[in-house]
Amino acid sequence: MKKFVIGDMPAPIEPALRDRLLEVETATVGHFRHWGFMPPEIRSLSAGKRVVGTAVTLALPAQDSTALHHVLGQLKPGHIVVIDRLGDHKHACWGGGVTRAASVAGASAVVIDGPCTDPYEIEEHKFPVWSRGVSPITTRIYGLGGMVNMPVSCGGVVVNPGDIVICDENGVLVLPPCDVEETAVMALEKQARGQTNLERLAHGEKLGDLSGANAIVLKDS
Repeated sequence: MKKFVIGDMPAPIEPALRDRLLEVETATVGHFRHWGFMPPEIRSLSAGKRVVGTAVTLALPAQDSTALHHVLGQLKPGHIVVIDRLGDHKHACWGGGVTRAASVAGASAVVIDGPCTDPYEIEEHKFPVWSRGVSPITTRIYGLGGMVNMPVSCGGVVVNPGDIVICDENGVLVLPPCDVEETAVMALEKQARGQTNLERLAHGEKLGDLSGANAIVLKDS
């Protein structure tokens, strides 16, 4: 049995699709979609960042980041690294040196089902990180094994290489390519309606009237 299972690198997201999806808020999608969202414990290391990209998936056993170092040289602009830590929330597999390598490669972000380390150094590179916090205990190059570009579980969400990942201040959403177009259309239409409602509220209309809540309450009270 091989220690390392390596799949093909997915093509990075097309710039036009990336730019369109950058307008989509994860919280908007959360109004009508109920799966594909990572738990709130996986959050942005820095506020105010939104990125979209194609998932490059990794599964790393506890103290070993050998597979991560291997894949760093293959990253391209438009890739988001998604790391399954196989249940380990103690060891940080991502720090300042790894951030530098990913940044030089042009990767868009990393999402880790576990902690990172060196938050100030990461911030200096302005590299977007979503993780379960920070830990001073790091991984090493032990050669224990790992998976690259195979289906993984990150925060309980199944992520396949090539899935589209949207990360913002509200969280992380994973979409299979077949769902991207419909999701984007629904989200952008809903956001446009929301902007119209904000303008109506500014002119004195009531939220309960706009949402239909007032009619429901009055009918059954």
